[in-house]
Amino acid sequence: MLTALELARNAFRVVATMRNLGKRAQLDKLAAEGGIARNIDVRQLDVTDFPSIQPTIDSVIREYGRIDVLVNNAGFALGGFAEDVELNELREQMETNFFAHTQVTRAVLPVMRQQRSGQIIMISSISGQCAQVGVSSYSASKWALEGWSEALRMECLPLGIRVVLVEPGAFKTDVWDTNVHVAQKAFSGDSPNRERARRFREYVQKKVVKRDPQRVASLIAKIVQDDRPNLRYLVGPDAHVQKWLKRMLPWKVYEKLIVRELGIDRD
Repeated sequence: MLTALELARNAFRVVATMRNLGKRAQLDKLAAEGGIARNIDVRQLDVTDFPSIQPTIDSVIREYGRIDVLVNNAGFALGGFAEDVELNELREQMETNFFAHTQVTRAVLPVMRQQRSGQIIMISSISGQCAQVGVSSYSASKWALEGWSEALRMECLPLGIRVVLVEPGAFKTDVWDTNVHVAQKAFSGDSPNRERARRFREYVQKKVVKRDPQRVASLIAKIVQDDRPNLRYLVGPDAHVQKWLKRMLPWKVYEKLIVRELGIDRD
């Protein structure tokens, strides 16, 4: 939502899609208050309903004639130790955070190829470079997105299309709040990781500082106005610290540090 508002403030015509149009009230309210409601066109789209993606993109092209920027930001975090995540839960995570992004991207590529221009911005995460304990499935989806996007960037470079990865740390978004899904077995009596999962949850609740997500939205608005954007943009001090620690420390030191800090070094 914040990205749609920020782009509209920067005079972009924004087509904002959401799975449930019943949740658009807050977006409409803020857009009206900011005098930018005319710049935002809200449409229904469930990106995991793959057959509906191309018709939605086609309708946007018919109405506006072009697509200059695609921001792929659909996603949720699946909490739970890897041992406790069932296959169907992992598949749902991958479908939303990875496969949906690939299919929406593939739907816009023909018009961008025809234009010989365009930007595709993937909202990834520091978890796409530094795997996170307790959200292994989320990390896997972001690692997949990173690899696919890196290759896509090079494939699209000669076509005038730029692919960008935005990698936030912890911000106050619904990914870590209302949009958190917890594996069914994560805290059940059947889980051998129940106590470790509880300690990990307490750590996240008490020690992880979640910053204002407006910083991410402002960065995206800056990127889309750059003719030669970088491939990757880390956002947030915690993201930079994690990346630095992983790069500088020997792996065995790094992993022991993380395990001890998160309190999962014992059953």
